[in-house]
Amino acid sequence: MKRIVAILSAVLFLAGIVVSAVAQAGSLPVGIVLPTKDEPRWLQDEARFKAALTAAGYDVEILFSQGDSAKEKANVESLITKGIKVLIICPQDGTAAAAAADAARRAGVKVISYDRLIRETASVDYYVTFDSVAVGAAWGDYLVKNASGKGNNLYLYAGAASDNNAFLFFEGAWSVLQPKIADGTFIVRNSAEAERLMGKAKLSREEMGRIIGQVTTDWNFAVAKNKAEADLTKNKRANKGTVYICAPNDGTARAIADAFAADRDVKKFFITGQDAEVASIQYIINGKQSMTVLKDVRVLVNDAIAAAVAYLKGGAPAKTTTYNNGKADIPAKPSAILTVTKENVKSAIVDSGYYPSSYFSGLQ
Repeated sequence: MKRIVAILSAVLFLAGIVVSAVAQAGSLPVGIVLPTKDEPRWLQDEARFKAALTAAGYDVEILFSQGDSAKEKANVESLITKGIKVLIICPQDGTAAAAAADAARRAGVKVISYDRLIRETASVDYYVTFDSVAVGAAWGDYLVKNASGKGNNLYLYAGAASDNNAFLFFEGAWSVLQPKIADGTFIVRNSAEAERLMGKAKLSREEMGRIIGQVTTDWNFAVAKNKAEADLTKNKRANKGTVYICAPNDGTARAIADAFAADRDVKKFFITGQDAEVASIQYIINGKQSMTVLKDVRVLVNDAIAAAVAYLKGGAPAKTTTYNNGKADIPAKPSAILTVTKENVKSAIVDSGYYPSSYFSGLQ
């Protein structure tokens, strides 16, 4: 009898371990996959997500794909095995990530495409984004505002052709710059395709792709610097002087700015950016970068968490528009953006609590 009791106790003990393991396997409601640890922007997002989800009482695991779509899919599969109910994913490659989204959908997981849109699949439930077209338009507005007369030298740069956002950013910039290219206010100095299409206000994705193919930085600082140096080498002195540079984000903006600043024939330049990275805020304070677009990560993270919580509670997040990803119209509610220059940097960045003043020197 004692032996039977001992066996039953052992069985119950083991069963308890199994039940506990199953419970733990299903205790992770939200999984997040971000593109890389090698850019400050995504480390910001990681920190904001951890803080906000912990405060909201949810467990979360955040994985990085390190620029590898195969690793990205493996990350998603790993999170699925841990019982996630909602996946928040910023794709490394928008089209390649369709396979990861499909795997999550098959497992009954809600898929939130974060900041970048996953393309060519209907397995995306929601898109959390800033108004990417408005970001590009803000670049164009800034450059146009600071130009006068005709024949101003314009250098165009873009993000990675694998990132759908690169097209949206460029679309916004083109919508503002194209009329000023067409009327001779600007002359594009580094893209034959942009010159050829300067009379066309609305470009097809294929046409945008041809321009982006000539001016892409691949979101890589070294690529951006090398491309800028090559552009400066092939352009004569008359195509320099005062220049206007449409740069796609802060990291590439700093790299491009450094290249233009080093060219003795460049006397003055205006250059755009986005993400309000600490290093670029310091560049703006120092007069080495002209502007950035603040996409307040706190807002985007909170929007993503609100969407995830809505799904966890059996509801659906708010929608004001849709984005077509090639297969479906994905619901979204874009977050607002803010242009930051030397004139408003203190109020926009420090006074708002986005970064402490101790991060910077020379702030007035």
